[in-house]
Amino acid sequence: MKTYLRILAYAKPYGRFFPVYIVYTLLAIIFGLLNFTLLKPLFDVIFEQSGPVTMDKYLEKPDFALSIGYMLDLFNYYFVQIATDFGKFGTLVYVCIIIVISVFLANLFTYLSGLVLAKVRAEVIKKMRLNIFDQVSQMHIGYFSNERKGDLISKMTNDIQEVENSIVQSLRVVFREPVTIILYFSVLFFMSPKLTLFTILIIPISGAIIGGITKRLKKTAVQSQESLGRIVNILDETIGGMRVIKAFGARKFIVDKFDKETDFYSDVNISMARKNELASPISQFLGVSVVAGILVYGGNLVLNNNSDLSASDFITYIIIFTQVLNPAKEISRAASSIQRGLASADRIFKIIDTESEIQNKSNPILTKEFKNAIEFNQVSFRYEKDEVLKNIDFRLEKGKTIALVGTSGGGKSTISDLLPRFYDPTSGKVTLDGVDLREIELSHLRQLMGVVTQESILFNDTVFDNIAFGLEGVSEEKVIEAAKIANAHEFIVQMENGYQTFIGERGSKLSGGQRQRLSIARAVLKNPPILILDEATSALDSESEKLVQEALTKLMANRTTLVIAHRLSTIQHADEILVIHQGEIVQRGKHLELMMEEGLYKKLSTMQSV
Repeated sequence: MKTYLRILAYAKPYGRFFPVYIVYTLLAIIFGLLNFTLLKPLFDVIFEQSGPVTMDKYLEKPDFALSIGYMLDLFNYYFVQIATDFGKFGTLVYVCIIIVISVFLANLFTYLSGLVLAKVRAEVIKKMRLNIFDQVSQMHIGYFSNERKGDLISKMTNDIQEVENSIVQSLRVVFREPVTIILYFSVLFFMSPKLTLFTILIIPISGAIIGGITKRLKKTAVQSQESLGRIVNILDETIGGMRVIKAFGARKFIVDKFDKETDFYSDVNISMARKNELASPISQFLGVSVVAGILVYGGNLVLNNNSDLSASDFITYIIIFTQVLNPAKEISRAASSIQRGLASADRIFKIIDTESEIQNKSNPILTKEFKNAIEFNQVSFRYEKDEVLKNIDFRLEKGKTIALVGTSGGGKSTISDLLPRFYDPTSGKVTLDGVDLREIELSHLRQLMGVVTQESILFNDTVFDNIAFGLEGVSEEKVIEAAKIANAHEFIVQMENGYQTFIGERGSKLSGGQRQRLSIARAVLKNPPILILDEATSALDSESEKLVQEALTKLMANRTTLVIAHRLSTIQHADEILVIHQGEIVQRGKHLELMMEEGLYKKLSTMQSV
């Protein structure tokens, strides 16, 4: 129930729609009920089921009173007048016209209430989808290392869709059908309290049986959605890694893996369908059984003159009661559907309730410029139990360049990730102009930095939008200027649509060097005072490396730069080189100084020169 109410909370700004929806729904129910209540006077008058005393009573207009009895007597008065003036056939035509009008109005108000609910449903789902997307986009980098991408995508698409199809769709059932049952039972109780009490005692039995079935659905629904997430993950990895799959002849392996997961998904859904499909026929069977019980019990009372119902009353009673079965059936179907939706909603709220480990303080410092230096003071960091950095100390002054070198897995990238606060140190602190980075407003901090990584992160958009990414109102002249500095303008203008050319998913239509130069152009356009270069040339061929290195040299001019270098030839002019090994700084100094002493730096340099 808590999860259900939380979903409904997304509809709060749209609460103005609910009074209108309630009015439309009530009118639809009332006009629908009117269709069947008209049958009783039809039986009484046309088929002469009312006695002379009753008919004489209908000939006199009743005195006004605020009661249901007055309304019925007034209706019967006019009804008898029509029967007297137009005869039985005329009355039959009159009643049929009223029933047609009543059915039309019932369906009209049902349609209008459905439109109102559709607006609310669309807005609720839009807000929920935006909420989860916003939450995922602000999560810390480490979160994505622990979560499967396919499962996240499944939660943001399939789970949201399941919530829309089951829970939000059930809003109509949750309000309309119970109100329908209450109003119908009110009329039935007015007609015969004794018979209605008999039916009320029997109905909870069917409700308990159906409730037992639906409770088992939630666990199965969770398994279904989790399996679907794994299927999406396999698809994403397969499409992204198709070159490797084909190169290693691993197609059979990946197909078997996919087949195994889809088998599990199929089995879970068949199990869920057994429970889900069982609710409706059981509901219908129990409903018909109740009607049969009423026919036996109530019919016996009427036949033995022990009932306050006449034969026409009893027939009308049965007809009205059969109409209760449909909303009861809808409720049972919705109950099983809601269990699937609740399972999906729980998975969605698990993401929404996860707090990012990287957050602003309550009153963060708004820093708009970098003045003096960045310092790492006794910084240590661990991923879960593995210690990655140990007591890192260095000072990067404004306008200077520090290079990080060392063997893979030594902790170089982790140091660079601490600077824009992708992670926070386990101990120690990183400061900017003497202020702990944790005290600075995140967006302001990251606005001071530009990042160029080994893997060029590009989007399936135009060249122009990839260079101007994250910036608003950028002119074409500035984008072109940035591209020229990054040595990218020449190949861009040779493309089919120049700067308006779409580059494919992750820049698949470009070479590695071209992708890297677009990333550099993006950093140039941002014009940040601090640069983080994470092995930006290590994956390139010699010709591309030369062009990219020239672009980087232009980009680094008059900027504060932290460089992670794989090829030592690219960082020989750094103001200071830090040699990182197993999370510690084992050497530091300029290139020539480090080459003069025995150590890891000289060893790496010698290996690369061979």
